[in-house]
Parts: sequence; structure tokens; C-alpha cells
Amino acid sequence: MSLPLMRQGDARSRRTETFSPCSIPYTGNIALRRYFFPYCMSPAPNPLQNRLLAALPEAERERIFPHLSLVTLPLGCALYESGDKLRYIYFPTDAIVSLLYVLENGQSAEISVVGNDGAIGVSLFMGGETTTSRAIVQSAGCAYRLSGERLKEEFARHGETLHLLLRYTQSLITQMAQTAVCNRHHTVDQQLCRWLLLSLDRLHTNTLAMTQELIADMLGVRREGVTEAAGKLQKRGIIAYRRGRIDVLDRTRLEECSCECYRALRRETERLLPLRQSPAPATASPSRVQPGADEAARAIHRGLRG
Repeated sequence: MSLPLMRQGDARSRRTETFSPCSIPYTGNIALRRYFFPYCMSPAPNPLQNRLLAALPEAERERIFPHLSLVTLPLGCALYESGDKLRYIYFPTDAIVSLLYVLENGQSAEISVVGNDGAIGVSLFMGGETTTSRAIVQSAGCAYRLSGERLKEEFARHGETLHLLLRYTQSLITQMAQTAVCNRHHTVDQQLCRWLLLSLDRLHTNTLAMTQELIADMLGVRREGVTEAAGKLQKRGIIAYRRGRIDVLDRTRLEECSCECYRALRRETERLLPLRQSPAPATASPSRVQPGADEAARAIHRGLRG
């Protein structure tokens, strides 16, 4: 499957390139880490690093995990565009994906963010199989991919997978609604704090690889507004920013600067999905690589360097 790849630094551009994601069995393969390194932040991805997959009962893991494929998600990769028929559901381990709504004039705004807390592709099991949003990787990393056919087979069993993903969908709808309210009624300073906190919740680090221009595109505001808001946080010692990188130095004070929306989202998510924290990255054991995996990884590097 070829995925559209947006040109880095242009989140609103409709011009796309394509790449074929490298796919390996769910256990990972340490021999491929040198190819994955620019995209997979974890040295050894594991399905249990995704909280939804980690919450599944053992019997359902045994049915689903052998059908998972590990894919690399470079910054700017489009998992799907508006109107595309979805073929896979993605479970990120250390990547963060933004669901965006793009207007006819090319302007965009983020309606929700998905990381190791959830999945991309809920339209597959909700019945619509297409959506009006587009899914763009905002923080590079890895994800596990499951075919729509295999997911529907599991849903037909009416087990925990069905109930878990339906509860997750409710939490995602809540995030979309809260984001709309926040963008309408709260300041850019508060929106930036909320966005940073939501991103941190989905990473195993306090560092975000993100430009102010891309943040502005996600929030649907002018870049100057993000620059001013980030400058205030840096002066107060809450974050440290240099081009393309944000280090959160004081999360407690960052939460104090945020609006009520972040706290409301976190409470509702914890109510709907009282999941255990996904494990930190661990050393991977060697495994069999699907044919062409290493060549696909090299192709990704050649394409991006070109």
C-alpha cells in the first residue's frame, strides 16, 4: 500500500509524494533498527506499547497479534485523505497522528490527536469506511497495522475488542467536541498548552519534534500567535524551544496555564478507558522479516533524502 507523504513543513499542501511503508511481524526485528531509527523513536516497538492493544484479554491478543504488521510513520505521512476508503486500522506505539479538517482554500485545523492511547481508522468498524478528515503524522514513529477484514472478523465475535473500541470512539468524539469549544472560546496561549499536554500524554518523553509553523497549522491560527505564546512559556521557564524542538521543563506549571479543556478530556478518557500505562520500550527479540522489508526501509530513506 502506498501512502501519501506531505512535504515536510507544509501541513496544508495538497501536493503529495508516496512511499511504501516497511512492514515486519509484530514482534519487531532488531536488525532493521538502523533503517527505522529516524522514524521509530523506540529501539524495539512492541504492540503492548499501545494502550488499547495492551488492554485486550489474552485470548484476543493471541488471535489478533499474529495479524499485526509494524509500519514506520515519517513526519508528514498521510495515512488517509478525506473520502478515502480505509483498508487498515493503525495502533501507534510512539508516533502521534493528527486528524485534520482541510478547507477548499487549503487551510486546516486539527480536530483530534491520536497516539499510543488509541487507533486511527474508527470509520472501519463504525460502518462508514470513509471520513471527511485526513490523518497526518505530526510526530514520527511506528504503529501496528491490522487489516479491516481481520478487524471486522474480531468484531463479529462481540468480545472485548468491540466494547473497547466503541468506548475509545466515544472518547475520540469527546475530544473533537472539546477541541471545537476550546478553539472558539480560549486564547492561543491556552490552546497551545492544551495541545502540548495532549501530545506529551502520548509520548514516553518530554521532548516534541515540532516547528511552530506546523503547530499553527494544527491549531488553525497564525504562526505569529504561536510564536508569541511559546515565547511567554519559555520566559517563564516552562518550556525550552529551539527550531524544530520543544522541551517541556515544568509540566505542573504547564497544566496550570492550560484551560479547563485538558482536564475535562483527561477525566473523561480515564472514565471511559481505565487502561494501564503502556510499557516503556524494551529490547526486541529477533524475528522473521516479511519479504522485501529491508528493501522497503531503504526505499523510504532514498525517497526522503531525495
